[in-house]
Amino acid sequence: MEVCIKDNPVELGRAAGKVAADLIKNAIKKNGQVNIILATGISQFETLKQLISESGIDWGKVVMFHLDEYIGLPESSPASFRKYLKERFLEKVPPLKASHLVDGNSDPVAECGRLCRIIKEHPIDVALVGIGENGHLAFNDPPADFDTEEPFIIVNLEDQCRKQQFNEGWFDAIDDVPQQAISMSIRQILKSKHIVCSVPDSRKATAVKNCLEQPISNLFPGSILQSHPNCSYFLDKSSAAYLIKEQSPN
Repeated sequence: MEVCIKDNPVELGRAAGKVAADLIKNAIKKNGQVNIILATGISQFETLKQLISESGIDWGKVVMFHLDEYIGLPESSPASFRKYLKERFLEKVPPLKASHLVDGNSDPVAECGRLCRIIKEHPIDVALVGIGENGHLAFNDPPADFDTEEPFIIVNLEDQCRKQQFNEGWFDAIDDVPQQAISMSIRQILKSKHIVCSVPDSRKATAVKNCLEQPISNLFPGSILQSHPNCSYFLDKSSAAYLIKEQSPN
């Protein structure tokens, strides 16, 4: 695991986006196409902005999956992750080879089954992820399921997670935040050949410390990334404020 600390979220995003772009281009050069995972939320704003600005990516050879979506939330909602990815990514790059978005309005069991079948045929080359204020990875809140091999699962959202979504301004009231979501599982995320984890903001400082410096535990779901051979964390000075171990300032 590598850790890169930048001064602010913009510099963090530039660094993470450039690394992700290089990994995507290398996979296309090697395999003829690339399978990627994209995360959503405020933490990904600058990383995605940089990624779509990078030259030399043949987007027609990119197959995209995304991490999670609320159950029962219409795509028209400002909080919809499908809406987020369409507006912030898909509409800003040339057409992809394929994009597999999570439909939270369909039957969740059937939707998990559909996505599981597809992703099993598409080994992931590059995953862009973040961690939540409670240390969650995707919507795998603590105590996260570290064992299931199912690629997509139905999860219950714990209170801290729902408060984060409300406090970030995605919902008008805490009661509007759905209590369940479809999420990519921990083990499926770990199957990615390369993981780029972008985590800005002082709100995440405690989670960053727990996930990077505590032993791996499902109480700190993002800590599982310590076990991945090709994971790079991109932090800013605010999110890295509580770290005590020597980390790279590059």
